Amino acid sequence: MSGCNCSQAVFAACADELGLDEETAKKVALGLGGGVGRMREVCGTVTAAAMVLGMRHGPDKAAAYAKVQEFCAAFKAETGSIVCKELLSGTDATQGGAPEARTETYYKKRPCVELVKLSVSILEKMKEAL
Repeated sequence: MSGCNCSQAVFAACADELGLDEETAKKVALGLGGGVGRMREVCGTVTAAAMVLGMRHGPDKAAAYAKVQEFCAAFKAETGSIVCKELLSGTDATQGGAPEARTETYYKKRPCVELVKLSVSILEKMKEAL
């Protein structure tokens, strides 16, 4: 709720762990918000989590892919989807167009804050399981 998009919020929450400063983390994740550039594809919290897991488990592709799949399964078990437009169904979110002002009303009608919390929570549980 500080002005970051969904992807930035998750990736920046893990910045210290990854050896990044918060501003760099926000820049890296910027284009992934809103389901990649507000195209409503894969949820930005999921793409950010995939980046976190890649940094935790890389350069071992097999290990990183397995962890990303584990994350996605846990996320989908809670939400039913990893796709932004499906997660936002029933809201007035549409592909493209001008972004809305980030007001209290905006946050009440969108599940994004809760999805950020969920993604960070799943990442924390996975980290504890290492």
